[in-house]
Amino acid sequence: MVVPAWLKNLRTRLRRPPRVNVLRLDGVIGSGGRFNKGLSIERVAGLIERAFEGGRLKAVAIVVNSPGGSPAQSALIHDRIRALSAEKEVPVIAFVEDVAASGGYWIACAGEEIHVQPASIVGSIGVVSPGFGFVGAIAKLGIERRLHASGENKAILDPFLPEEPDDVARLEALQKDIHDLFIAHVKERRGQRLNDIDGDLFTGAFWTGEAARQRGLVDGIGEVRQVMRARYGKKVRLEAIRAERSLLARFGLAGSSRLAAEIGEAIEVRGLWGRFGL
Repeated sequence: MVVPAWLKNLRTRLRRPPRVNVLRLDGVIGSGGRFNKGLSIERVAGLIERAFEGGRLKAVAIVVNSPGGSPAQSALIHDRIRALSAEKEVPVIAFVEDVAASGGYWIACAGEEIHVQPASIVGSIGVVSPGFGFVGAIAKLGIERRLHASGENKAILDPFLPEEPDDVARLEALQKDIHDLFIAHVKERRGQRLNDIDGDLFTGAFWTGEAARQRGLVDGIGEVRQVMRARYGKKVRLEAIRAERSLLARFGLAGSSRLAAEIGEAIEVRGLWGRFGL
C-alpha cells in the first residue's frame, strides 16, 4: 500500500517531539532542620521520580547549583538518580550553573556527562568540619561550663571545652574515611576521563569550567537548552520538573515561628556559598 504524501506530512505534524525532563537541584545539601530549604532525599525524591516519567523521554537533565553539604544526603540523591536511570533506561546529563562543589559535584557525577559554564566552579573533592572554640570567651565573661555526659567520648570537640589532640585525631580519621569514599566515587563515575594535571585533583581544590574540563572532571562547555537541541533536534521539548507550592506558601502565610533558627541557618549557608565567592 502506497501512503499518500499528504498523509505522511500529517503524521509528521502529529508526531510528538522528543522530550527531555529538566530537574533543578539548587542549594546547600542537608536534611532536617539544618539547611531546611536546601537539598535532601526527603525533599527531592518525588521530583526525581517525576523526572523519569512521561512518553518519548529521551533523557533527564539535572541542573546542579550547590556548594555542597551533607555527604550522606549527596550520596542518597545521587544513588536515587542512578537507580531510576538504570530502571527506566533513560540517560542522565548533568549541567552546572554557578557551582557544583563538594557534595554538589558528588551529585553532578550522576550524569553520564557533565556540562558547565566557563565561569562555573567545580571540584572541592574533600571534607571539611567547620566550628568555633569559645573557651577563652566564656572565661572572660565569668561563665562556668557545666556538662554531664555518659560515655567518655560523648562530648568530644565540645566548643566550650579545650580541644584535645585525641579528639582531633578521631575527627581526622572520620574525615579521611569520607574523603576516601568521595575519591572512590569520582574515580568510578569519571574513570579514564580524569587527568590529574597538577596532582591536586583530590585535595579539595576547585576550578573554573574550562580548567575542570582539562582535568576530566567535566565533559564540555554548554547550557542545557543548547546541548539538548544539538543532540535531539531543535524541536526537543524541555519540561521543567518543579515542586508544587503549598497553599499557605503561595500567599506568604508559612508562619514566622522559626525565624531565629532560619537566621542561624542562613548565616551557615551564606558561609558555604561565600567560600566560592558567590
